[in-house]
Amino acid sequence: MFSLFFAVLVGLMPISLLAQSATEVLQKSIAYHDPQGYWSSFQAALKIDLNQPDGSQRESDINIDLQKGKFSMTERRGENVVMRSLNGEECTISFNGKSEFSDEESKKFGLTCDRAELYKNYYTFLYGLPMKLKDEGAVLYEDVEDVVFKEKAYLKLKITFKEGVGTDTWYIYLNPETYAMEVYQFYHDETKNDGEYILLSELIEYEGMQIPKVRKWYTNKEDKWLGTDDLISISSLP
Repeated sequence: MFSLFFAVLVGLMPISLLAQSATEVLQKSIAYHDPQGYWSSFQAALKIDLNQPDGSQRESDINIDLQKGKFSMTERRGENVVMRSLNGEECTISFNGKSEFSDEESKKFGLTCDRAELYKNYYTFLYGLPMKLKDEGAVLYEDVEDVVFKEKAYLKLKITFKEGVGTDTWYIYLNPETYAMEVYQFYHDETKNDGEYILLSELIEYEGMQIPKVRKWYTNKEDKWLGTDDLISISSLP
């Protein structure tokens, strides 16, 4: 009788109270977003629009090929077009169709291989979440927090990175019922409440993956909107 009562009681408890480890929770989130394990061989063409508070817009066509180690990004701002391409150690940059440009243009529009590498890391990390948290350089803290953020309940995971990989502290907020990512947040120095949080909404399905479509960026300290990334489409590489 007691064992039956205990079983019923446990069955009525919220999922988050059943002492799941962070590893278990992360694995369930990965199972939600990438049930077939496609990310490790991800190949896709993404069209992403960035809208900013001043009304400006950046349209980007991004090709990610993890199988061949290739990345390219064609960025349009007004009349200017920047193309950055990485293929192994080979780097190609063009500005309005030209491969030669002034130092002033290079500085103003980020026409460097370092900027190309930055964009590669940025997009493969953000669009590879939560799967990227299994990478060797990521350090997942085993405590799972039950929190309320923006009036919604979440399971909260904490992640830092090994030396040479990253210096920021990240938090991932998961729906406690589906384990879908709905928010992530990072700090450069958490004691200063700096950094940003990103609200995720809508989903696009690609090769069985559930990829957040809209990412709205805000500052942690001022709660100020910084911009919105909208994944307009995702398709097979040409």
